[in-house]
Amino acid sequence: MDWRSQWGLARSFLLYRARPGRRRRLAAFYRPWIGPDSLCFDIGAHLGDRVDAWRQLGARVVAVEPQPLFRDALVRRYRDDVRVCIEPVALAEAPGRQILSISRRTPTVSTLNADWRQAMAGSDRFRGVRWDASCEVEVTTLDTLIARHGVPSFCKLDVEGAEAQILAGLSQPLPALSLEYSPAAIDGALACVARLAALGSYRFRRSVGESLRFEPGGWREAPQALADLRAVPRHAPAGDLYAVRVG
Repeated sequence: MDWRSQWGLARSFLLYRARPGRRRRLAAFYRPWIGPDSLCFDIGAHLGDRVDAWRQLGARVVAVEPQPLFRDALVRRYRDDVRVCIEPVALAEAPGRQILSISRRTPTVSTLNADWRQAMAGSDRFRGVRWDASCEVEVTTLDTLIARHGVPSFCKLDVEGAEAQILAGLSQPLPALSLEYSPAAIDGALACVARLAALGSYRFRRSVGESLRFEPGGWREAPQALADLRAVPRHAPAGDLYAVRVG
């Protein structure tokens, strides 16, 4: 492992695993959707901070991570946990193989989406970020993952601009899910809302950054959620959009 990758791994550990009380706060935040024996998909699992929190709630977890550095870290961490399954693949609209663009110093922004990468490279938030490595990865679909493991109670999508492509490979509504949105490339999140609305009846709510707090205003129907996303300033921080099926 070169020094840039070592730096990226250490940075991720400090951000996501070394914060006192973080696992407890995550577990409290996700408890409304996840309980004992729930099945959860963590797509873009990285170092597994969500996996830890969901396991604390008693869930079974499928952790999807194509990036070799973090895939190997997940395998080492959970190899003795029979309730965690590591899927070393990426997800998209159709199965095959794709090129993963990797930022060695900031590996959390590694992505399959070249358009997203280009859009984010021009934003202030990504000033200094470089995608300076790449690898070919196996790609499957969310439908295939469901056929293999079952329908998840909760599904997290954090894949740096590839969320809409993943939902294009889904043919049924899920009970609850979250997806990352980036204000500088908001069209991807708008496409996700439209896709979910086509699959079923959902309500939506935003959480900014890693705050683990919802924005005020309550849960919104799809048209309100679309308007809310369009109103987010381009320079605002990224966050997660939560979607809960109703009816």
